[in-house]
Amino acid sequence: MNRRVSSISIHEPPPPTRRRSSYATSVSSRPHPNRRSSALSAAEQGDVEPVSAAQEAVAEEIAEIKRYEDFTTIDWVQDAARENQRRKARRQERAGFFEREGRLGWRRKVWEAYDAGQGWIVVTLIGVAIGLNAAFLNIVTEWLSDIKLGYCTTAFYLNESFCCWGAESGCAEWHRWSTFWPLNYVLYIAIAGLLAFCSARLVKSYAPYAAGSGISEIKCIIAGFVMKGFLGFWTLLIKTLAMPLAIASGLSVGKEGPSVHYAVCTGNVISRLFTKYRSNAAKTREVLSACAAAGVAVAFGSPIGGVLFSLEEMSSYFPLKTLWKSYYCCLVATAVLAALNPFRTGQLVMFTVKYDRGWHFFELPFYLLLGLFGGLYGAFVMKWNLRMQAFRKRYLSSYPILESTILAIATALLCYPNMFLRIDMTESMEILFLECEGGHDYDFLCDRQNRWSMVLTLLCATVLRTFLVIISYGCKVPAGIFVPSMAIGASFGRMLGILVQALHESFPESKYFAACAVGEVCITPGTYAFLGAGAALSGIMHITISVVVIMFELTGALTYILPTMIVVGVTKGVAERCGKGGVADRMIWFNGFPFLDNKEEHTFGVPVSRTMTVNPTALVATGMTVREVERVAMETKYQGFPIVEDRESNVLVGYIGRTELCFALERARNEQHILPTTRCCFAAPDDGRRASASTPPATDSATAGQPSNLADFTTYTNPIPLSVHPQLPLETVMELFKKLGPRVILVEHRGMLTGLVTVKDCLKYQFVAEAHENPREDRGARVGQERLWEVLRRVAEKVAGWSGGRLRVGERGGGVRGGEGEVELEDRRDGL
Repeated sequence: MNRRVSSISIHEPPPPTRRRSSYATSVSSRPHPNRRSSALSAAEQGDVEPVSAAQEAVAEEIAEIKRYEDFTTIDWVQDAARENQRRKARRQERAGFFEREGRLGWRRKVWEAYDAGQGWIVVTLIGVAIGLNAAFLNIVTEWLSDIKLGYCTTAFYLNESFCCWGAESGCAEWHRWSTFWPLNYVLYIAIAGLLAFCSARLVKSYAPYAAGSGISEIKCIIAGFVMKGFLGFWTLLIKTLAMPLAIASGLSVGKEGPSVHYAVCTGNVISRLFTKYRSNAAKTREVLSACAAAGVAVAFGSPIGGVLFSLEEMSSYFPLKTLWKSYYCCLVATAVLAALNPFRTGQLVMFTVKYDRGWHFFELPFYLLLGLFGGLYGAFVMKWNLRMQAFRKRYLSSYPILESTILAIATALLCYPNMFLRIDMTESMEILFLECEGGHDYDFLCDRQNRWSMVLTLLCATVLRTFLVIISYGCKVPAGIFVPSMAIGASFGRMLGILVQALHESFPESKYFAACAVGEVCITPGTYAFLGAGAALSGIMHITISVVVIMFELTGALTYILPTMIVVGVTKGVAERCGKGGVADRMIWFNGFPFLDNKEEHTFGVPVSRTMTVNPTALVATGMTVREVERVAMETKYQGFPIVEDRESNVLVGYIGRTELCFALERARNEQHILPTTRCCFAAPDDGRRASASTPPATDSATAGQPSNLADFTTYTNPIPLSVHPQLPLETVMELFKKLGPRVILVEHRGMLTGLVTVKDCLKYQFVAEAHENPREDRGARVGQERLWEVLRRVAEKVAGWSGGRLRVGERGGGVRGGEGEVELEDRRDGL
């Protein structure tokens, strides 16, 4: 039995036979299928045959069919191979052109210049489109948010700030809906419910993928997971239309997460217009990473923070050229947004805060308290939001519109009495960040006489907003969690700042406050709100550097960089102690996407043989009939099949993907007129091995219209698949998946196939080994969900009785989970 020689071993060169290039090994020639030599030795031998035009056409056709099959992962190894082949073909074409023509014409020069600069043209167009969209959304969102409170008598399309532009005291042009406050209360609730209903209806009817934040899915897509339609034109359009409605409805959701989604959708739609990106997943990944950065940049007015966010949170692969493109895309997007000036203040965001006073070292214990709050807040919200998501998926998936509408009405009902919850979250943060000096006093926020009532109001706002974020994030409207978390942190921080200010005023002569000059204002409560917002954002997302940069770009508070770093550092430590991964990572785990986080380190101490799929379905190199091969393809859902020499020896000789196999069968049917009894050949027999007696001589095509007696599929197989030893540590295999990005890794021992492993197999073992969920706690959560559902059913039955039976709730939520694309995802995802 012949055994394959490892690629790192020293071996004698194979017999000098001509090599045939295959689709899967498009950058290297195909060595002998049973004795695979290393790329180095192949290069030394110099017997590489260029790929023919027919083989290149076949490879392109397969790539077009295979590209982005839904709920599969991109094989980055093959994609890189295809790109290297394209570059080699272009170099050969240029060399042949000079030999034929002698000089380079101006048309050729222009075309090559365009091809070289196509990437920057694409990024520029995307940045302009993102900036235009962001300006439009800022104006519409602010106008819709103010419509709930009143209207402008001079022009109905103006929001309150534009209507009252330049007014120093009072604004006669802006009218409340009524002078009777209960009527305003009712109109506020009704408009909020109407806006949420319209947003949910648009999402459910036209683009279910437009629901939610989209950050967790985009992380998986950038890593190579394919979700058709998630970044399509309809998702972009509906996300753009539905997001202002959802934000203005008053739901405790933000626009920053959806901003990343619509920015990446914009990049995907525009890049598809160019051949270079339509045919190359690696280049598309660079564009999507840059778009994610631009989405954060226009949402926060923070271009550098957007680049760092994409680096720290979104991208699993972020080389220097991607960093530069992200920087340029953020620059173009923010420049366009600044040129449009949607707020008419020359600012990229609704507010910019400047602090005149510095901070003191005696405030550090209070800053540490803010960091502790941020970490605990993130852990608490993520734990209970995941339980809410499980309840929503199990019971409420059939009622996305009703759920969103009821949530908006309940939110308006609870928030209207609180002055910090009634207004837009961005506006409330602006108020909470401001210093008390300079005439800034919203509803006597800085009045000492109202200090304790203000503390109680801020405490209620913190608790109530936290509860609303838990139940609202994940409903079937465009919904982010950045700004709601920042608003919660700002209200808690302002409350803590007021208490510290009261403590200082009560004990002004204390040695603890010796750094404060007597008779001067020493404590700035607004800075505590600013630091609390950063702590809450870091706690919910588990990011650090980008939060610090976003916060000081958002507010311009450069004096407080060191306190911000301290607070965020403490938050990160507390959050990591409470659990790994931010809300996006938890949602990836909850949805079961095949994603390996490159930021995590694992120590399992087991070989890959513990988690591999043993005895996988394999194809025999020679001897199988077309009928047998078709039966294997029809009865399995695997994404590929190993090829072995024969069933007895089980020697691994190659690998063929499902798409390549189906394409080869269809092509052979049309061109060779094969029969069900025709023998298939997936690997040429070794010179030192006798061909099977049952295998007829190879004939590549039918003659005179007669059926072929052998279907040769060797062109479509990969004779050098990535393979490892069964005793290789599982951690090393996971690093191979993270760094190289293959779809599957075969496991062999002394040339014999023993199994294969995918990302899904690694994640299954990781889930069991790290015990993400306690089964006893899960059973208790399900019992609680059952009880809650029964309560909701009883309430719904009473409502149905009052409505004469027009409103009903079924026995149980089911059907398609509107917006997350999880129908049969467990069975369809990534195969083998």
